[in-house]
Amino acid sequence: MIQETARSAPQLDDPSRNFSVLLSSTPRGARLARLLATEQLRTWGLPLHPADLVVAELSANAATHGRVPGRDFRLALNVVGDTLRVEVTDTRGDRLPQPGTDGADAESGRGLLLVEALADRWGITRGPHPRKTVWADVALPPTPEPARVCSGTVRGLSQETPG
Repeated sequence: MIQETARSAPQLDDPSRNFSVLLSSTPRGARLARLLATEQLRTWGLPLHPADLVVAELSANAATHGRVPGRDFRLALNVVGDTLRVEVTDTRGDRLPQPGTDGADAESGRGLLLVEALADRWGITRGPHPRKTVWADVALPPTPEPARVCSGTVRGLSQETPG
């Protein structure tokens, strides 16, 4: 089930954009989160990297550690000004993520370390019970200003036509 907020197309007069979707707490749901986020960023004309990796890691964590059978997780993308906020909400508020708590030989447990490296900041918001939201802010590159068209003549230069 895909739910999108009213504004998904870029609005020249409004720099905020929002997207939200409920997905199953499964590996398939986590993969779909990355695909949908990538497509939404592409639609908005925003860079895919590093947001695609942040979405992948937070969604995988929700599907793996935040899974409650029969309950979905929510992916939300919010752009305000020059910041993209990725939010992943699950129903395991009793299990808060910890970056890098597994040993160096562990096969998993490095997702939040990657999020920490790629995002400008990240955190956890609790509630309402039993939910928690893990969020990450990713700075967006400045929007290039449109090229200015200059009309007029430049003194001292003349254009000659071949004869």
